[in-house]
Amino acid sequence: MQPIINSRIPEFKVQAYHNGEFKTITDKDTLGKWSVFFFYPADFTFVCPTELVDVAEKYEYLQSIGVEVYSVSTDSHFTHKAWHDTSESINKIKYPMLADHTGELSRAFGVLNEEDYLAYRGTFVANPEGIVKVLEVNDGPIGRNAAELVRKIEAAQFVAEHKDEVCPAKWEKGKETLKPSIDLVGKI
Repeated sequence: MQPIINSRIPEFKVQAYHNGEFKTITDKDTLGKWSVFFFYPADFTFVCPTELVDVAEKYEYLQSIGVEVYSVSTDSHFTHKAWHDTSESINKIKYPMLADHTGELSRAFGVLNEEDYLAYRGTFVANPEGIVKVLEVNDGPIGRNAAELVRKIEAAQFVAEHKDEVCPAKWEKGKETLKPSIDLVGKI
């Protein structure tokens, strides 16, 4: 298994459903802003809509701090549209829904379950240069928490701006950070 932290996101070109339209999204479209790749197993399922709506409820805030969200499953862009059109919950989604029906993107991020051809619940946060700074991967039955995702993004943005500081456990925006030095060794 190759480490993905601090590696560049893979090159890709996929179809997406976004704001009532089919669009082509590439890795180049993600550069210049923070990006979240939010992989999930499948449309028309059970845990997936709860997660996607949870992220949708944070989407306006995420955009205000320079973040774009890309949900990704191995469904087609046609299936994304059908789900969006028929589900009151999914209709709330304003971020692009990427169609990875070849599994290429899920495989490149290391979250494709080759047995059932569904993605694990993988969350990847990339900086504006396309470098992965945060990742979390859960098995199918375990849902994620968008509030914790926001906290991790804020921490990643903070340390990107403050190279001499680090964020301790449970750090929240505006709270005290640490400045690593020999004086802290054994004192925390």
